[in-house]
Amino acid sequence: MKQNKYDEAEFFGNYSQMARSTQGLDAAGEWHELQTMLPELKGKNVLDLGCGFGWHCRYAREQQASSVVGVDLSENMLQRAREMTDDPHIEYQRMAIEDIDFAPGQFDVVISSLALHYIERLDQVYAKINACLVQGGTFVLSAEHPIFTARAEQDWHYGPQGEILHWPVDHYQEEGQRVANFLNQDVVKYHRTMATHLNELIQAGFVVQQVAESKPSPEMMEQVPGMRDENRRPMFLMIAAVKA
Repeated sequence: MKQNKYDEAEFFGNYSQMARSTQGLDAAGEWHELQTMLPELKGKNVLDLGCGFGWHCRYAREQQASSVVGVDLSENMLQRAREMTDDPHIEYQRMAIEDIDFAPGQFDVVISSLALHYIERLDQVYAKINACLVQGGTFVLSAEHPIFTARAEQDWHYGPQGEILHWPVDHYQEEGQRVANFLNQDVVKYHRTMATHLNELIQAGFVVQQVAESKPSPEMMEQVPGMRDENRRPMFLMIAAVKA
């Protein structure tokens, strides 16, 4: 069984209280950028890898996608997604992202939001995603930025009065496992450089179309305390690619 922190009661309880868990996509600081990277979804068959509570699945149907399959390893996540979904054209399946085995060309669009930094062998996952996409199909992903994952501490460097001084980056070229503290729990993540992110997509048969490094919207900076500091370093990396 792959890492499944979200089926641990305390971890899931903490996650369920996050703004993006209670308020949906509008509370996700990266959504205003990620949304613009998605292709036209009307009439498309969509796969959401690491679907969580199903926010992106329901958004795809709001955009008139023909069908949506949401995949997640956590039964807690999928139970909440099903409770929030009343749509026969959305199907939720429990499995690890590493284990997907869909038919060739089954999907027009694949989305994965903030799940791939938990995957050790992204090259293998990218190959499976490429295989299940139609020719010219689109893959849009977001993951923790390499600047964010380089150090396991994933935190600012603070001054003597607790003030934020800067975001330290170290061990950047040393790819591999990091044990980070997230929601007061140790969580295994995987660091890879920006070059590796892009090159593994290219090697899997994708053409990279757009790359974005997250920054909060002006509205969010005004409304959410501390959000202005998110402009001092990107937390998330977003990539849109097309099957060649």
